[in-house]
Amino acid sequence: MMRAPEAPLVLLPACRLDKDGQSYHTIGDKYVRAIAAAAGGLPLMLPSLADHYDVDAIVARADGIVLTGSPSNVHPEAYGRASDPGAEPHDTWRDAVTLPLIRAALAQACPLLAICRGMQELNVALGGTLHPRLHELAARMDHRRPDSDDIAVQYGPAHTVTLRPGGVLAGIVGAETLTVNSLHWQGIERPANNLRVEATAEDGTIEAVTMPDAAGFVLGVQWHPEYAPETNPGACAIFGAFGAAARERAARRS
Repeated sequence: MMRAPEAPLVLLPACRLDKDGQSYHTIGDKYVRAIAAAAGGLPLMLPSLADHYDVDAIVARADGIVLTGSPSNVHPEAYGRASDPGAEPHDTWRDAVTLPLIRAALAQACPLLAICRGMQELNVALGGTLHPRLHELAARMDHRRPDSDDIAVQYGPAHTVTLRPGGVLAGIVGAETLTVNSLHWQGIERPANNLRVEATAEDGTIEAVTMPDAAGFVLGVQWHPEYAPETNPGACAIFGAFGAAARERAARRS
């Protein structure tokens, strides 16, 4: 009898949270559930301890990496700007792990799915820049989380994005447009040279990117497909494509 293949190992870099005088390494439950249920992977936390890691060795043992969203923003110094209170809160512990991890993942063709803050990290790691408060720009919509305590409202449909015709994302979801949620105030200002825009909002905000020259799966999305992907065909397709890429890498590694 043939043995069933093991679930691919998917790393999730953690955020660092300071509370009541103690530090915690955290990942939102919806991310690990989406990886397990919609991508068929085994989610593993990577704590924010950059000084203790050889990122190349870690990536060599992984089948995929998911960069999650977060309440924090990428620190402006990471993309050549001065510290800005408008970009707070920051999590430089996470920045110190994710930015070199992204470069190592790309070098080793390790599948990479970058969500919200994760897409912003992907852009910064490759030389792009961010704007910390998109809602303050002229003619931009307010992309921040709806003012409600109801999670279903917070992650409910917010606006439409238009996909690049014939692009990677359009091929994954099989559509020309998607209706997405929106819970961010930081966003891409200048895309990195080797990234390609895959989707935009009605106001021009960049909503998804890929890397055409990458040897492996690379996709960044500004919205949150990890919220209830079982009820959203587009989100389910995104995690399904990532999971398939992770299983292919697992098969090659074994």
